[in-house]
Parts: sequence; structure tokens; C-alpha cells
Amino acid sequence: MNNHINRRRFSASMALTAVATAALLTGCGKVPDTIKIGVAQPLSGPLGALGQDLLNGVKLAVDELNKSGYTVDGKRVTLEVVSVDDKADATTGKAVAQQLVDAGVVAVVGHLNSGVSIETAPIYAAKDIPQIAISTNPKFTQLGFPTTFRMVANDTLQARAIGSFAATQLGANRYAALDDGTPYGKGLADGAAAQLKAEKKEVVVRKSFDDKTVAFDELAGELKAANVEVIVSTLNDFQALALLESLKKVDHTKVSLLGGDTIKTTDMTKGAGIVQGLYATSPVLEAKEFTTGKPFLEKYIAAFKKPPAYGGHYSYDSTYVLSAAIQKAKSADPKDITKALHSINGYAPVIGTMTWDDKGEQRYGAVGVYELRSGNWELRMRSDRW
Repeated sequence: MNNHINRRRFSASMALTAVATAALLTGCGKVPDTIKIGVAQPLSGPLGALGQDLLNGVKLAVDELNKSGYTVDGKRVTLEVVSVDDKADATTGKAVAQQLVDAGVVAVVGHLNSGVSIETAPIYAAKDIPQIAISTNPKFTQLGFPTTFRMVANDTLQARAIGSFAATQLGANRYAALDDGTPYGKGLADGAAAQLKAEKKEVVVRKSFDDKTVAFDELAGELKAANVEVIVSTLNDFQALALLESLKKVDHTKVSLLGGDTIKTTDMTKGAGIVQGLYATSPVLEAKEFTTGKPFLEKYIAAFKKPPAYGGHYSYDSTYVLSAAIQKAKSADPKDITKALHSINGYAPVIGTMTWDDKGEQRYGAVGVYELRSGNWELRMRSDRW
């Protein structure tokens, strides 16, 4: 008798539990209490400062959103940052991308390096997870995935900016184009060389290295022998500095060097005065260039005790636009969020707005050209057309 009653109570309890669970799933299935945002950047090694800056931008935005009482479909939600170190390496990137997927993130702000973003894109796409990257290689958004989104202008525009500025503003006839062998560097240098040729300029030296080479004495001799007047380079800052030292050794310093955004760094100021001119192009415009950049910089410095190193304001803005897309989707389902990102014209607190085309390209991305003067990179010109 007691066993029979116990069985009936157990059955009733199970039924009530099932009803309660169904009710919970119905009410909160799309909007959990915590929504996880993944951040995958190089947090160690030579590019660690840049990756940490991008992570800081996300953290700052998430902290502000949580303090503001962020809600989705009327429900108070806590945003949580899950960060991983991709070490600027594609193999590591794929491993940590899978970690983020397994952790249940609804979107990923990553990666810095184009080679890593391209390799990890299929992993996120397989789970419909939107990937918002600062990577600039055009291939990233040409993979055919609806989940690829770019924060800034791509290298097609940047290559035109490099080639056009070098051809029209630096008054030379003989050019060299050098790259670091990465998908970012090689693609950008190829595009710049093509633009120079379209502008009827001669590229007399075209060389690829790896992204660690710093022995450039032989190259310096070759540049001198070819009487190169302008060096277009996508080498990293420490490589460009090594090249400048080699040029000084062979007394070939009456040249200008125009690089990509990998030389637009504070370390590069060590090269000031060695050659005639140092220039850099970047699709990552500085926060101070925007009218609303000052309050962001004040908040950033207060939070992290140092100014942004690279593109923290872009990851900050991306997080705000992502949070608006989650609200628009009324869901924490990555597929719903991806769809919302494609249709949103999102308010970006620093740069003003972020909106993407069907491939995930930034509609209003621009490229700036900077000159190193008195220890600072000063904007010479910028355009979204070139």
C-alpha cells in the first residue's frame, strides 16, 4: 500500500517537474539569464597589446551595459565576456574557437589577424555564431558564410589608399613593395603594387618575407642598387625599424616608407629622422578623430590606466551594436542574432554607426593616411572612396 502511494506521489512529482521545465523553456528558451559574448584575440606575444586592447573595448562596453540594466524582450539579462588567447596563430585560433563554441557564446568578437579569422570562420558558421572581426583581408567576407562581419574597411580600399597616396603625394618614380608573407600583408602589398602600376608607377623591387624576419642588410643593398625612392611595406613595426637601420648602414636614407597599420604604433617613433618620411595607412581611425571619441578615451583610461593601443573603440562599438541586435532579435539564438546584425543600422557610441552589407562588409568604412611628425602619427587625409 505504501509502495503504491509512493509510486503515485513520485509519478505526480515527475509530471509537475516536466510541466515546470516546459514552462521555463517556453518562457526563457530564447532569453537566458546570462548571455555569453566570446572574445578571441592574441593576448600574448608581439601582438598581445593590440589583442588586449580589443578585449578591453568589449569589457568596457559590457560593464556599461550591465550597469545600465540591459534587457532583452523585457527580461533583465547579464552579459558575460568569455575571452581566449589565439596567439595570432591559425591552429591555436581554431582550437580556441571551438572552446568558445563549446562554452555557449552567442557571438564572437575576433580575430585580429586575417589568417586566423579566415581559418576560424567555418567553425563559428557551423553553429550560426556571428563573428565580428577587425581583420581586413577581403577573403574573410568572401567565404560565403552569413556569419562574417567586419568592423572596418577592408584591404581592397586600403590597398588603393596606399597606392594612390604613394603615387600622387610622394612624388617618386621608383617603388618597392614588401610584405610579411601573411594573408593580410601579402594581399595588401599585392593590391598596393597593382594600384601603383595603374597610376603608371614602376615597382622595381617586389619581395615577400615571413612575419619574423629582421635581417634586411641584403635587401637594403638591393633597394639602393635599384634606386628605390618609396618603399611600400606591410611589414610589422619591429621589422620596419630593422629595415631602416639597414638602410642607414648602406647610406640609402633619402627614401620614404609607407606602411599599413602594423607600423602605425608608438614603437615606430624610434625610426623618426632616419629616412625622409614615415607614413602609415589604417582603416582603424583613432578615437580622437571622432567627435564622441573624447568621453570614450576618458572612460577607457579610467578603467585600464592607459590609452587604447589600437582598435579598442571599434570593439567597444561592435559590442554596443551586437547588444542592440540581440535586443532586436529578442533572442539569444546565434542564428537570430546573425539575421538581426544583417538588418541593423546600429548606433556606435564612438564612430557613429555600424551597418553591414549582405557579405558582412562595413558600409561606411574609411582609410586614413598618417605621417609621423614630432613623435606622433598625424592624420594627413582620409576617405571612404580612394
